[in-house]
Amino acid sequence: MISNERPSYGNRPFGYSSPKPPVNEDTLKTEKIQVERKTFIVTLRENPRGRFLRITEDVGGRRDSIILPATGLEDFKKVIDEMLKASNETPQKAA
Repeated sequence: MISNERPSYGNRPFGYSSPKPPVNEDTLKTEKIQVERKTFIVTLRENPRGRFLRITEDVGGRRDSIILPATGLEDFKKVIDEMLKASNETPQKAA
């Protein structure tokens, strides 16, 4: 075998791994926010590993999410508060 060749392990597509079993998650609270053409769904959930916040952005049917462990919510809130303060104190540039 040439040094840059890798052995074949069957016809699995790139990035394939065995399916993971579903994790039971409980929804504790959900809020929806409409900002211009974007919809944000903020959901507090819990599973056997702990609580977390899922923030989903929906733009025209395309969804992207971030997940934040509950242990980071206070730090996340502090940063959001700082950004809000900076936004209110800084004048907007004319378009």
